[in-house]
Amino acid sequence: MPANKSKASSQTARATLALRELLVQGRFRPGERIREVPLAAQLKVSRIPLHLALERLAHEGFLEVRPTRGFVVQKFSTEDIYDAIELRGLLEGAAARLACERHRDASDLNPLHQTSREIMTLVRSKRLTMETFNRYIDLNAKFHAALVDLSHSRMLRRAIRQACSLPFASPSAFLKRQHISSELRDLFLISAHQHCCIVEAIEKREGMRAEVLTREHARVARQNLEDAIKNSEIPQDLAGARLIQL
Repeated sequence: MPANKSKASSQTARATLALRELLVQGRFRPGERIREVPLAAQLKVSRIPLHLALERLAHEGFLEVRPTRGFVVQKFSTEDIYDAIELRGLLEGAAARLACERHRDASDLNPLHQTSREIMTLVRSKRLTMETFNRYIDLNAKFHAALVDLSHSRMLRRAIRQACSLPFASPSAFLKRQHISSELRDLFLISAHQHCCIVEAIEKREGMRAEVLTREHARVARQNLEDAIKNSEIPQDLAGARLIQL
């Protein structure tokens, strides 16, 4: 790759990461127009890489392209989040079904077995601390990544990555609320048990059961969101929370 193209690509990647972080942190208001000249100066990139970064973030759903206003910060309703969670559940369900069909032998499931066992050990702790929840969040992300890997589908992996590009659609988006809401502790246990059931279904090559269980598993995030809305408490440390309008 020529040096100038490599530099432009590097600037685009850097601008995308920096701007995504600014959006997630709520540095721009929903509906606000992105002003490219001052933003390029702020991020210390040239206009062309910045424009490419804006196009990427529009593709991810963070920005909206308007003919007369350029790039505008997207705002999200609760229905948008429900739809994003539902879409993730559909895609991960398909991944679980393909995992049933495509795993070669029992050893392929070792990462899922190990992670689900670690999760069960955590949730059986008598005292659930914030450290426990943070560890669960890491393991939960690891479980979902291993599930997608087991599908052996590049197309599905790409689609799930796109679906989870909005931070509140990811498998762990609302999990921290289960630490602050005693009403949601049971969901913590249910979610952990669902992991084990999903692995069992894949191991037995029960494709339809694995798909249904995985789709139902995604509903834990929906239940967390419903409880947050009921109590008017979208956590402000939730990535992208300031883009959500109840």
